[in-house]
Amino acid sequence: MTMPVLNVAFVGSEELARTLAKKGDVRDIESYVHKEVIDGQTRILSLLRPLRHPERIRPLLSVLNVAKAGIVEIAKVDAALGEVLVAFGAAEISIGHAIISSEEGGWVDPEQVRVILDQAGLADWTLHERMPDGHALRDSLISTLSPGDETEPLVIPIDQHFNVKGVGLVAIGYVQAGTVSKHDEIHVLPAQENGIARSLQVMDDDVERSIAGDRVGVALRNLREDALHRGCILTHLEGGALTRHNISKFTLLRAPFQKRELKEGDIVHAAVDLQFQVGRIIQIEGAACVVEWEQALWIQNRDAAPVIIAQLDAGNMRIMGVADSIVPA
Repeated sequence: MTMPVLNVAFVGSEELARTLAKKGDVRDIESYVHKEVIDGQTRILSLLRPLRHPERIRPLLSVLNVAKAGIVEIAKVDAALGEVLVAFGAAEISIGHAIISSEEGGWVDPEQVRVILDQAGLADWTLHERMPDGHALRDSLISTLSPGDETEPLVIPIDQHFNVKGVGLVAIGYVQAGTVSKHDEIHVLPAQENGIARSLQVMDDDVERSIAGDRVGVALRNLREDALHRGCILTHLEGGALTRHNISKFTLLRAPFQKRELKEGDIVHAAVDLQFQVGRIIQIEGAACVVEWEQALWIQNRDAAPVIIAQLDAGNMRIMGVADSIVPA
């Protein structure tokens, strides 16, 4: 039995997260899960809370790679908030809630926040000037749940893997497209190696099949552990889901508030499908950038989540923009 899941990128306090869902595992991303049954159907709200921002941007971008909605709690207006909202806008997270929760003795101007949301590309977000009712907020998010397209080729970016006694090699990640079933032959990129899905687990339950939105554990046999790493992707051999990019050409859709210009020789990072690949700009052709990647970047052959371009040394605004019309060069 499949259970629809809405992954929500959550930037805010642990206290607010706990009012909405039950705390789960913790890595550089905390997860909080809420399950409920509506008309006999189980629906799941999964909050993904990146840690260590603004010190590190990768956890935030990783969350945005898999989220379909967002919640941002606003204690104060500063550069870190600006970067968060720009990142949500770059990721095209159009369903969201911004919640003003001022620090003690402080005040946040709702009109200023509304202007920043609009400028960041989040004009459709709901702005709450005070803490909303948790039940109403959950209901609002769950009402946006829609099933993924099960006809798409399978794409599961992996964020962790390990060996389990009695089970074997397990890869854990988010189903971005398509479905995976027990006994499927699994193709691993970039290793180009194959294994068999001996079992699947979603939310601690053994399942026969997993769908888009699920955080799934895939127990794999006939596969080397070295074939797996964070950012690798599971797919079906015959699916044709992704294209390899050693060198990419794209037009940068510059992020709001970003004043820096990219130039030849610059180092950039691309964030997509839990990949965080470093590359060097080898050519600027008018509005187009040509980037050579240190390791291959894999891009889905469908209209999928945007490829976010960042520069880690760019100060308070590391989001450069989105790679538009990206093609192998």
